[in-house]
Amino acid sequence: MPRENHCGECCCVKGNIEERACRLALYIIENKATVRGAAKKFGVSKSTVHKDLSERLPAFNRTLYLQVKGVLEENKAERHIRGGIATRRKYKGV
Repeated sequence: MPRENHCGECCCVKGNIEERACRLALYIIENKATVRGAAKKFGVSKSTVHKDLSERLPAFNRTLYLQVKGVLEENKAERHIRGGIATRRKYKGV
């Protein structure tokens, strides 16, 4: 029986790289999440998320890779907007 860690994810996800890459991709696609958000949810680093999605995932699931790539490109195109909103909140004290 798999155990769950503090964030509700299965502890064995860190062991199986292909399964982790698929779960990361599905999470990002379903939630339109950022790499940072996915890393926090799964308890891994942003570098691990990038490596799983850009190098490992295309090797065994090209279709899923193309879907997650679209979401990541959309996030990248919008990041300057999110940065501006965060700066505005910071200086308005919200």
